[in-house]
Amino acid sequence: MYSARVLALLLAGSISLVTSLFLSLVSGVETQGVVVAAVISFSVSYILIFIVLEFLVFGEINKIYNMMEKLQKFDWRGFSKDKSIRLNPLKKITEEIHTFAALKQDEIDELKKLETFRKEFVADVSHELKTPIFAAQGFVHTLLDGAINDKNVRKKFLKKAAKSLDGLDALVQDLLTLSQIESGDIKMKFENIDLYTLCLEVVDQFEQRDKGKKIKVTIEKPAKLIIVRADWLRITQVMTNLISNAVKYSHEDGEVTVSFEADKKFVTTLVSDKGEGIPPGHINRIFERFYRVDKSRSRERGGTGLGLAIVKHILEGHKSKAEVESVLGKGSTFSFKLPLAKLESTQAESKS
Repeated sequence: MYSARVLALLLAGSISLVTSLFLSLVSGVETQGVVVAAVISFSVSYILIFIVLEFLVFGEINKIYNMMEKLQKFDWRGFSKDKSIRLNPLKKITEEIHTFAALKQDEIDELKKLETFRKEFVADVSHELKTPIFAAQGFVHTLLDGAINDKNVRKKFLKKAAKSLDGLDALVQDLLTLSQIESGDIKMKFENIDLYTLCLEVVDQFEQRDKGKKIKVTIEKPAKLIIVRADWLRITQVMTNLISNAVKYSHEDGEVTVSFEADKKFVTTLVSDKGEGIPPGHINRIFERFYRVDKSRSRERGGTGLGLAIVKHILEGHKSKAEVESVLGKGSTFSFKLPLAKLESTQAESKS
């Protein structure tokens, strides 16, 4: 491409040449007159064409390009060195338009993904809510249709209806918790906590609640006191969900173990089971809401399908994440790191 000056010279020369040829064909016009006319034609044409190109065409194009640069925060140092931009603003504008279009397409694709995710989430929530509601409705309507007169049937169906409603309540509570964490309504209250004591309480409550289970839950006592900086209530939720998940997928008479590994800055908490394990293709998705490796079998075992999603978001609030190691048929280990509390802050809190 040419600059305004070069284009003006070429166009003015062409006009001058055409003028000279035309005058040379006119009778009575001397050679000197043709030359003078050609020079005047060239000069006037050059000035006019240069003004038009420089100030009306190239100038406006460069203004448009400069505006686009500012909008897209272009690197001015690179711009000042790139002479081809000055000589060919139309080419650069085309490149910028393509770049802008690509960015907008990426935004559209992202919005489509979010819309798909929203639809899937609404469908999942609707399905999960309908299951306990329909079950409770079935038991209640059966009682109303006459089964209430039979004491044995009445008690049995009322227990089943209550169980379905308990499951519905658990699902709603988990949905609220997840929504509040994601929206930032729940703030983490960091303090120095004894991680072993926290886990011990979770394990004790779990055993009291599930006395009929044949799965043993044990906790390995660390060699020294482990004090971490974390939110007691939220880490309690994390441990409860991880242990419940391990028990759910353990074999009959299996064992779930909670252990700790500490270094100078962090302590890693591990929850291990010797159950079914997780297929490699599913590991990256198990922290998604309502994602189940085996949907039919998972629903038989109970749970809201939100436990691991809550774990993920709570740990993100602690600037940590859950790690998973699993061997199909041999079991899984979930782990996460928390920072050890500084000794000075621990002593200051104990004095206060």
